[in-house]
Amino acid sequence: MNKLIKSSLTAIALLMSMNSFAAAKKTIGITLQPYYSYVKAVVGDKAEILPLVDAGFNPHNYLPQPNDLKRLKEMDIIVVNGIGHDDFALKVIQAADRDDLIVIEANKDVPLLPAMGQSVGNGAVNPHTFVGLSTTIQKVYTIANELAKLDPDNAAEYRKNARDYAKQFRLMKRDAMLTLEDLDTAGMKVATTHNAYGYLLQEFGVDVAAVIEPAHGVEPSASQLQETIEKIKQSGIDVLFYELNMPNRYVDTIEKATGVQLYRFSHMTHGEYDGKKVELEMKENLATLVEAIKFAANKDQA
Repeated sequence: MNKLIKSSLTAIALLMSMNSFAAAKKTIGITLQPYYSYVKAVVGDKAEILPLVDAGFNPHNYLPQPNDLKRLKEMDIIVVNGIGHDDFALKVIQAADRDDLIVIEANKDVPLLPAMGQSVGNGAVNPHTFVGLSTTIQKVYTIANELAKLDPDNAAEYRKNARDYAKQFRLMKRDAMLTLEDLDTAGMKVATTHNAYGYLLQEFGVDVAAVIEPAHGVEPSASQLQETIEKIKQSGIDVLFYELNMPNRYVDTIEKATGVQLYRFSHMTHGEYDGKKVELEMKENLATLVEAIKFAANKDQA
């Protein structure tokens, strides 16, 4: 009888332990600021979100630090961009050698654009999917679906949260499109300092005629800059988009040499981690884009 009671108590304790583990909040890591917003929108208070790197870093030139490895050890799951821009994180994950760490590749279902720039290698893709509307929606759905598999008890809530979040971006796009519906933008030509805005621009039928930086986060040489200036003059480019919160020392030179109109976009990877970051900065980027398209349309009419 004692053995039976002891066996039953052991089974109960084991069951309680398993239930406690299942009920415990998971720690989900993220590598870039936009993914903090995505994961927060999906999980709400059902999980802890832990950035791999302190706020304020520059993902273009960041080198892994010992603290990154310490944070990674606290994570059950990590959500990565995985196609560039957070390569530093992939190095930390590899160095950690953790078979139990679950890695969610947020871009696995996203149609990717090729990278642009004078020194971009063959087959390189544009990693800045977080700047686009449709790509943001797809990634949020992917994150929700992957987390739903890992946490079926909260699956319905994750998917509902993802749909609610996605709706905000669909409405943003609709409102911007309605503002522009009577404008003829067929002749609009733009250049960008950085290969970051293609996913947003393509949704409004805007092609990028030139990218100033020869490669990801690399400033142009004097000869490359002069080549770009000539291209802008010859192509009749109307607008140059450049990056908020990043040094663009050569932009003034281009403006003076060509007379091109300048507009600034947020890259969404700077500043503090904030659940509302993508929502707020996407609205600002859309307002900037609408202003730029109106400028180009009025210039063509004049």
